[in-house]
Amino acid sequence: MPHQKNAVAHILYGHNTLLAHCVGAGKTFQMIAAGMESKRLGLSQKNLYVVPNHLTEQWGSDFLRLYPNANVLVATKKDFEPANRKKFCSRIATGDYDAVIIGHSQFERIPLSRERQAMSIEKQIDEITMAIEEAAEQDGMRYTVKQMEKTRKNLETKLERLNDQTRKDDVVTFEQLGVDRLFVDESHFYKNLFLYTKMRNIAGIAQTDAQKSSDMFAKCQYLDEITGGRGVTFATGTPVSNSMVELYTIMRYLQYDTLQAMGLGHFDSWAVAFGETVTAIELSPEGTGYRAKTRFARFFNLPELISLFKESADIQTADMLNLPVPEAEYINEVLKPSEEQQELVSTFAERAEMVRAGAVEPREDNMLKITNDGRKCALDQRLINDMLPDYPDSKVNRCVKNAFDIWKETADYRSTQLIFCDLSTPKNDGTFNVYDDVREKLAAKGIPREEIAFIHEAGTETKKAELFAKVRSGKVRILLGSTPKLGAGTNIQDRLIALHHLDCPWKPADLEQQEGRILRQGNQNKKVKIFRYVTENTFDAYMWQILENKQKFISQIMTSKSPVRACEDVDDAALSYAEIKALATGNPYIKEKMDLDIQVSKLKLMKANHTSQKYRLETDIAKNYPMQITAAKERLEGLKADFQAVKPLLEKGREKDEFSMTVGGKEYTDRKEAGTALIAACAGVKAVKTSGRIGEFYGFQMSAEFDSFNQKYVLTLKRQCSYKIEVGKDALGNLQRISNALSGIEKRVSETQQKLETLQRQLETAKEEVAKPFEKEQELAEKSERLAELNSLLNMDEKGPSEALGAEDVTEAADQARSPVNYAGRVAEETVVADSPRRPSVLKKLENAKIRIAKQQGSHSPTVRKQAVEL
Repeated sequence: MPHQKNAVAHILYGHNTLLAHCVGAGKTFQMIAAGMESKRLGLSQKNLYVVPNHLTEQWGSDFLRLYPNANVLVATKKDFEPANRKKFCSRIATGDYDAVIIGHSQFERIPLSRERQAMSIEKQIDEITMAIEEAAEQDGMRYTVKQMEKTRKNLETKLERLNDQTRKDDVVTFEQLGVDRLFVDESHFYKNLFLYTKMRNIAGIAQTDAQKSSDMFAKCQYLDEITGGRGVTFATGTPVSNSMVELYTIMRYLQYDTLQAMGLGHFDSWAVAFGETVTAIELSPEGTGYRAKTRFARFFNLPELISLFKESADIQTADMLNLPVPEAEYINEVLKPSEEQQELVSTFAERAEMVRAGAVEPREDNMLKITNDGRKCALDQRLINDMLPDYPDSKVNRCVKNAFDIWKETADYRSTQLIFCDLSTPKNDGTFNVYDDVREKLAAKGIPREEIAFIHEAGTETKKAELFAKVRSGKVRILLGSTPKLGAGTNIQDRLIALHHLDCPWKPADLEQQEGRILRQGNQNKKVKIFRYVTENTFDAYMWQILENKQKFISQIMTSKSPVRACEDVDDAALSYAEIKALATGNPYIKEKMDLDIQVSKLKLMKANHTSQKYRLETDIAKNYPMQITAAKERLEGLKADFQAVKPLLEKGREKDEFSMTVGGKEYTDRKEAGTALIAACAGVKAVKTSGRIGEFYGFQMSAEFDSFNQKYVLTLKRQCSYKIEVGKDALGNLQRISNALSGIEKRVSETQQKLETLQRQLETAKEEVAKPFEKEQELAEKSERLAELNSLLNMDEKGPSEALGAEDVTEAADQARSPVNYAGRVAEETVVADSPRRPSVLKKLENAKIRIAKQQGSHSPTVRKQAVEL
C-alpha cells in the first residue's frame, strides 16, 4: 500500500526511523521489505529483527511469505538456553543471513563488549557529575544534589559489575555479530529508560530504569556510530502510551545526535524548551492537611516539538490511512449496580475519608488500593467477597448472554469472539475468578468446552501457535485473555465478529491494542461488534472517562490536527478523593461534568483550528499568494514570448521546410545527423560528470545533464522559460520529443493563465475568510464557565469528612466558586453574633473559603490578594 512504500523509503533514505503506525497498518511487512531492500542496495550487510518473544516464529513465516528465497535465521526458546546460546550467537556472527529474528529477552542476553559497556556507564557518570555541579551552582536543594550523588554512586557500582554479568554469558559480543541494521518491533516495551534530572519529587516524570532499556540504548548508540545515525528502526502502534515524557525517551533512542546538537540532550533542557511544571494545592497523602504538589503536566511549543519528533517519526493514524478494516458497531452495555455493589461503593468513600484523615497507614490502605478494589467491585462483587451472591444482571452475566447469542447466530460461519479481562485471571487455586465463571456459564448454555479457551492455558510458543490456528479456523470460537498476553502483535482476526471489554484498561495504548485484534486487515467480516460493559455509579464510568481524556490528548499530539501551542498532560492512575465521593453519593453533577468535558474539548479544538487557519490565511494573503501570483505572471509572459518565437517554426514543420540545429558548435541540416550528434554530445556530458550547454535550436539554448539516480540523460531547452526532455537512444525520436515540447507551449500558456486566475480568486476568498470570527465563541465561553462552576462544585476537598455535597448546597457552593473573596466576606459578617449556634459551622466555612483563596489568589489582582489577606 502507498503508506507502506513511503515508510520503506523513509527507512532507506532517512535516518533512524520510528514507524508510529496504528495497530494493523502492516508494520511487519514494512520492516521486512526495508531490511531486504537495504541489503539489496548495499546499505546494510546484516539485519537483526528484535520482536516480542511469542512472535518470533510468526515473524519468520511472514518473512518467507514476502521473500520465499530469503535466508532467515529464527531464534527459538531453546537456542537461548545457556547451553546453546554461544553456538547460536556464533551462527549469527559467521552466517551470511538476510535477516536474523530474535525475541526481546534474547536480545538482552547478547552483551556489548565490556569496553563499550564501561564507556557507556562512564559517559552517564560524566553527565550526572555535570548535573550535580550545575545544581550546586544554582543553589539547588541539598535533597536534589544528594539524590544525584546517590545515582552517581549506583552508576559507579554498576561500572564495577558491568551490567550484571550473571545475566549475560561471556559469548560473542553484539559488535562481533556484524549487525548494522536493527529493527525493533513493539518498541514501547523499552520506554523506561534512565533519566537524570534535578527535578526531584515531580509527578509525571518517571525515573525508573529498566536494564533492558539501558541495554537497548547502548546498542542504539553503537549502531549510530557505525551507520551515521541510520541503522535503527523502531515500530509501535502506541508510541505514547501514558505520558508526554515518553517522547523524550524516543528522541534519545533515535535522535540522540540531533538533541545534543540543539542543546536538548539533558532532560532539564528539553523540559525547559517544551514543558513546565504546574504546582497546585492538593490533599497530602497522609490526609492530615494540604500541600503544594508539583507536576510535570503542561506542554507548550507543541508545533516545534512535533516538527522535531517527525524528523524520525513516520506517523500514520487510522483516520489518515482509511484501511480496509471492518466497520465497528460500539455497544455500551450500561448496567444497574446491585444493592451489594452500592454498599461497597459507599464503603470505598468511607475508606477514602479514613485515608484522608490519616486514620490508616498508607501500607494498609491508600487511594490506589481503593481504586483497584473499586474496579473489581464494578466487574463482579464476588471479587471483593466470594460469599456474595451472583448478581443476575452483572457485567459477567450480560457478557455471557451476548457471547452466547452471537455464537448461536454465527454458527454456520463459525465466527469467533474475544473477551478481554485484565482483572481476575485464572489461578487454579480454587478461589473465584471471572475466567472460569464465564466458561462454566457458557458451557452450561450449550457451547462445547473445546470451543472456549483461555490464552493463559497456552504456556509455550508452540501451544500459542496451535491455539491461534484453531481460532483462525473457527475450531475455538471464544477466546478469553488479558492485554499483556493477547494484545500486541496477535493475528487471529480472520473470523472475529465480536470483542467484549469486561473491564476498563489503565491506558489508551491497552485499549488500542485490544481493539486492534478485531479492527484489522484480513478480517472476513465487514461489520463487527465491540461491547463495553459499564456498571452505573461505580468506578467504571469515570475510568472510561479518564481513558477517553488521555486518548484525546495523545491523539492531538500524534496527528497534530490541532496546532495549539500548549496542552495539558494526563497521567493519573488513581481516582482522587473528590471523584470517589462523587461516585459514591451518586451526584448528578458528575455526569454533567463528563458531558461538558467532551463538549468543551471539542469546541476548543474547533477554535484552535479556526485560529490556525486564520494565521495561515494571513500568511497566504501577505506573502504566499502575492509571491505565487507574481511568479505566475512572469511565467505567463515568458511562455507567451516563447510561443511567439516558436510559432513560425511550427508552421514550417507542418510544411516540412528546412531544418537547422547547432550541436557542439557545428550546424546540422540533416535531421538524422543532428539527432546522432545530440546523443553523442549528451554522452560527452556524462563522461565529464557535469552538465553544460551543447547547442542551439531556433533561438532555444540546449543544455544536457546526466541524472545518476534515474540513470538517464535530460535535455533542457531554454529561452524565456525552460522545457525538459528525456533523451533516448533513437536519433529521430529525440528530435520528435523536442518538437512535441515546443508545440506544447501553447497549452502551457492556457494552463498558466488558468492557474493565475485561480490564485487571484483564492486571494479574494482568503480575504473574506480571514475576517470571519469563530462562530461558536459564545457557546464555548458559556460552557467553559459552567464547567469551571462544576469543577468547583465537585471539588470536595474543601468539605469536612462528614459533609457531602448535595443538591441543597449548590447555590452556596456556586457563590463560593464565582467569587471566593466575596463569599468569605459574607460568611465573616455572620460571625459577629458570637453566641450564635451556627458559629462553629460558619467558622468552618470561612476556613474553607480561605483555603480556596490560597489556591486561586495567584491569578487575582493585587487588590483581591490584599482583600484575601485581610479576610
